[in-house]
Amino acid sequence: MNTMGMVEELKNLEIVNDKEIENPYVKEVLKDFWICCVSREASLLVRREVLSGKAKFGISGDGKEVAQVAMARAFRKGDFRSGYYRDQTFMFALGVATLEEYFAQVFGDCEQDPFSSGRQMASHFGSAFIDSEGNWEDLPNKYNISSDISCTAGQVNRGLGLALASKKFRDVKELADHPLNDGGNAVSFLTIGDGSTSEGAFWEMVNAAAVMKVPLAINVWDDGYAISVPLKYQTVKESISKALEGFLLDENNDGIRIYTAKAWDYPGLVDLYQRAISKVRFEYIPALIHVQGMTQPLGHSTSGSHERYKSAERLQWEKDHDCIEQFAKWIVSNDLASKEELDEMRKKAAVYAKNAKNAAWDKFVARINAKKEEFTTIVRKVYRANNNMPSIKRHYDKLDNTQYPRMSDIISAGRKISHGLTLKSIEHAELKAWLKEELDKLDTIVCSNLYSETKNSPLNVVEVKPEYSEDSPLLNGYEILNRFFDYAFDKYNNLFGFGEDIGKLGDVNQGFAKLQEKYGEDRIFDTGIREWTIVGQATGMGMRGLRAIAEIQYLDYVVYGLAPLSDDLSSLRYRTNGKQFSNPIIRTRGHRLEGIWHAGSPIAMLLNSLKGTHVCVPRDMTQASGMYNTLLQSDDPALVIEVLNGYRKKERLPDNLGDYTVPLGQAELLNQGDDITIVTYGACVWEAMEAIEELKEYGVSVDLIDVQTLMPFDLGHLIKSSVVKTNRVLFMDEDFEGGGTAYMMQKAIENQKIFDYLEIPAATLSSRDNRTAYGDDGDYMTKPGPDDIVAKVFEMLHQVNPKKYPAFI
Repeated sequence: MNTMGMVEELKNLEIVNDKEIENPYVKEVLKDFWICCVSREASLLVRREVLSGKAKFGISGDGKEVAQVAMARAFRKGDFRSGYYRDQTFMFALGVATLEEYFAQVFGDCEQDPFSSGRQMASHFGSAFIDSEGNWEDLPNKYNISSDISCTAGQVNRGLGLALASKKFRDVKELADHPLNDGGNAVSFLTIGDGSTSEGAFWEMVNAAAVMKVPLAINVWDDGYAISVPLKYQTVKESISKALEGFLLDENNDGIRIYTAKAWDYPGLVDLYQRAISKVRFEYIPALIHVQGMTQPLGHSTSGSHERYKSAERLQWEKDHDCIEQFAKWIVSNDLASKEELDEMRKKAAVYAKNAKNAAWDKFVARINAKKEEFTTIVRKVYRANNNMPSIKRHYDKLDNTQYPRMSDIISAGRKISHGLTLKSIEHAELKAWLKEELDKLDTIVCSNLYSETKNSPLNVVEVKPEYSEDSPLLNGYEILNRFFDYAFDKYNNLFGFGEDIGKLGDVNQGFAKLQEKYGEDRIFDTGIREWTIVGQATGMGMRGLRAIAEIQYLDYVVYGLAPLSDDLSSLRYRTNGKQFSNPIIRTRGHRLEGIWHAGSPIAMLLNSLKGTHVCVPRDMTQASGMYNTLLQSDDPALVIEVLNGYRKKERLPDNLGDYTVPLGQAELLNQGDDITIVTYGACVWEAMEAIEELKEYGVSVDLIDVQTLMPFDLGHLIKSSVVKTNRVLFMDEDFEGGGTAYMMQKAIENQKIFDYLEIPAATLSSRDNRTAYGDDGDYMTKPGPDDIVAKVFEMLHQVNPKKYPAFI
């Protein structure tokens, strides 16, 4: 039942003289009270369902109800929420979540949970931004809920990006015809628990929001604790609003507005939200709304009890200041309803919530039971056909005794039965077919939509090869990039570029030189040194249909932005099961240069953290331009790592630079040989090319493969094709041992099944673990260079023919 359904439920209570409520104000107040009561009952039921074993974990918004119904009154269609996992009351008040849907998520029901398809725990909400074909929904006319994450403060910088998009829709004339342009009227509502304001990401975001002047409303739910840690250990002055007083708006209109309110003051909260959000919406001055005195009647979550760390005095204070109790007292004292009438509403709210919970559970269990019946019918046939085999009964009985079985329990029992039958060479085709079908279904249910599966996937972008003529000029690498970016910003009017030194300077390597002058500061602009925020800006803008090339100056500094890249951007499409996406391009540069933190290549860290984001490792700026061109035609996010010492290498400019594309996942054979295959990427391609010239002098010929992208990886199995010929393979990069090379080896040996074609073991060549010391000697000793490659190749070939290939130093 949605909000309208709740209104009907309220009307049916007939609490004013046994007649329908006629006073509009009273009606709205009692509707809010009803929602608060229903939400509280839902929180109570979640805890019970976890303790009963029906659900795995519960976290809820008890104690935050009154502030959230007040906030909902100021939230308009077209606005965006980037929230905290205790906002269920707000969702109910807005009508974008029903109680039945809420409980479906609690139970992990992949079919009935509309927010994450069972992929996230309770109170992690999100609305559809795109349809199943990848087309945008009508966001300016919807209540928009960006998908929640559990990571504390992980939502804050995405909230900033959503607000920045409003500013761009208002200020950039090229966006006038953009289908999602709402004139810049949308406010980004950010909610966060007070404990999470201690995270550095929060402070970075507040500073950035104040500098950029965007319509952001920061709502802090303050219940005095971060799990068990009280305010005195978290925040200076024990108040985030006091701690932020240096950000207060000044006479030059710089800063933010700060508001405080009590969690139980319903009329004060409603008034505050109307005033505060109106100013944010029309003046583009961020606001902090610090709601104090919240409680947690049920503790932090179902994983523990707050009685363990709260004093008896504190627990009594929370009971006395419970927001719903105080709301009820205010209603009675103002003669809006009697205590008896409110008590009756509470009773009905308990019944209403229980019915919703039961409906969600019954639907969930009905599907499981239907599948169990199918399974039972098949297993019974097998059991009877094999003389009542005891092992079949044992595995089935274990399933049958499981109190609340899931689909995985049924499949697991079936696989165990199938394993036993297979080992005894007993045919069971029907069971195998059923298991295969259900495993495939469950795989789709649980594992789909990590990357785009729409027509806009980068894997669907048509390859256009580079074209050259006698007149194709020889340019520095940065000049090729610069020409491509010029083309891209002219073609895509929703494209923005930003980062450290990208605006006026044109980036430290001049890829954006003079482009700000041409396209304006609204489209190409500088940011502070704040990598987390840069990623968040790009993510939020992408969620509203804007494209960003967001620069993090060096690959080593991506670590500062790794949390939002990994936790938020890379998981967005997956955790919403394809209902939301953001497709920024994170541009950086790495590999060889000078010193520890300008020569990094932490590829394993990226590969293991960024599933859901494509990782592109072009060897030169022509290839980089082709990759950018592919990505700009697609709907997936990507990290592009340019070669740091390649900006002044000479390259020939393709005549079709604006059309030329590099397909993701397509490796390229750069040199042909018969003796060994070398697989690498990025700066190491040039080191390998130099080594190949020396190896030619010694009679060794090499197949050199540039994989070009690490995610996706060699979809055409070029490595296998080469190894079938050479029977030997060396994987090489500048990551630490066991990093990128181990990843490439695993992909080739397991996915491409090259093992049977290997005459000698596959080998790797990586950087030293101690990182790169400053200077040329440091580079020589820590990074794999031509001498190392030649020596490694001879070491490998020595295993084949020791006399012909002596081992080098």
